[in-house]
Amino acid sequence: MIAFLFYLPFLLVFVLLAVYAERKVSAFMQDRLGPMVVGKYGILQTLADVLKMLQKEDIITKSADKILFVTAPLVIFTAIFAGFAVLPLTSDITGSQAETGIYFLMAVISLDVIGILMAGWGSNSKFSLFGSLRAVAQIVSYEIPLGLSILCVVMVTQTLNLQEMSIQQGLLNEENTYGGFLAWNVMRYPMLWIVFLIYFIASLAESNRTPFDLPESESELIGGFHTEYSGFRWAIIMLGEYGMMLLVSLVAVVLFFGSWNTPLPNIGAVKLADWTSGTHGTLLGDAIGIFWIIGKAMVLVFVQMWVRWTYPRVRVDQMMALSWKYLTPIGLLMVFVCGIWKLWIG
Repeated sequence: MIAFLFYLPFLLVFVLLAVYAERKVSAFMQDRLGPMVVGKYGILQTLADVLKMLQKEDIITKSADKILFVTAPLVIFTAIFAGFAVLPLTSDITGSQAETGIYFLMAVISLDVIGILMAGWGSNSKFSLFGSLRAVAQIVSYEIPLGLSILCVVMVTQTLNLQEMSIQQGLLNEENTYGGFLAWNVMRYPMLWIVFLIYFIASLAESNRTPFDLPESESELIGGFHTEYSGFRWAIIMLGEYGMMLLVSLVAVVLFFGSWNTPLPNIGAVKLADWTSGTHGTLLGDAIGIFWIIGKAMVLVFVQMWVRWTYPRVRVDQMMALSWKYLTPIGLLMVFVCGIWKLWIG
């Protein structure tokens, strides 16, 4: 419960900072300055935009299905935010501790498809409807390689509990005396590097991030499934999108990169892992654990922004071919490889 309550205010702050960071990252990559007027180096620009957005008129088109139209943003955000319930923050702040945590997470975030369909259909606009159909087709397609990549980790770790996966990758696991990045799943099981690449590509599509942002590409669809939304309701949809960015990054950290454990290993007499882990069960230890898991997730969020401003948008046929012709078969192959690894090597 404590972890769940932590994530809501953190998500709000994260969105404010992430929007500003994305503007600055894109400006740097394109040799621009980005926001510079509101506040020092434009740091208050996002806050000003939020205040302006909240003052905008809440418009509902005359022909829209009002119940579906009003409810859709809440369904999208709730489905995504519910996924945070099972994420551990530290060795003590464990989330819901559900034994089938990763299964619950995948099931509940899949419900955002319903919200997207509600938004497109309820708007009674062909642009919104086309955008929602493309979004649903994309999300359903890429959930398959995403699920296969997660299944690979479940097979080698032998658990669906995200906290148990975290413990296996640190000093609390009695088999690991060195800790640090040497205990990460991608280091203990090298084939998981390929699995992570599949996961990361699929997560970009799940988050509607470039180069897979066809459902809301402005030039073709005028905004996609949320074309008819304005003001606060549009903000809720964007909050859900950035929440998905953060969620898939945190899940990747738990599955592949040591979760809340320190990345610094013990090397002989130099006990870097011991020094940078804090004492289990103390406030300082919890603070250090939160720092590591959030810090690693922020690196992956930056990579998502980097990809957005580096690669062009793919065509819809290319997007579908990548999922069904490449990622899904490779994912199935990696499931087989992980099974053989676990059976023969252990």
